[in-house]
Amino acid sequence: MKVILKEDVDNLGVMGAIVDVAMGYGRNYLIPRNFAVEASSKNIKEYEHQKNAILVKASKIRATAEDFAEKLSALTLSIEAKAGEEDKLFGSVTSKDIAEAIAEKGMEVDKKKIQLDEPIKRLGEYDVAIKIQQDVSATVKLEVKKKESEEA
Repeated sequence: MKVILKEDVDNLGVMGAIVDVAMGYGRNYLIPRNFAVEASSKNIKEYEHQKNAILVKASKIRATAEDFAEKLSALTLSIEAKAGEEDKLFGSVTSKDIAEAIAEKGMEVDKKKIQLDEPIKRLGEYDVAIKIQQDVSATVKLEVKKKESEEA
């Protein structure tokens, strides 16, 4: 089944691309979620007519994403966590914790966009990759500090 993508879809293509997908994937996922339309002759002609508008929209979205990536890259986050011997954390710092720390700085990032190979389990400084769009990403500096005990 051939479809015209209305949005960027990971591992498939970019907005405006005509791609060949499995029938079930197209009918049950892409089309109902408004990510694509079936590539019939009518839709292809309409797409050709609207191609410039789609390209302008895509470039605006990309420019916005790149600006957001620059702002994110300028951030330095600090998270305090309880730690024991040898700087090991009790628990771990997850993408949810990082998303909350970014939200405290006034920016919103979906925790699913934060790319951690594995949860952070030690104190120290880390570079955290955040995928903003299909080919736009940012790297945020994260410092995990030892939380001072409240009893002292």
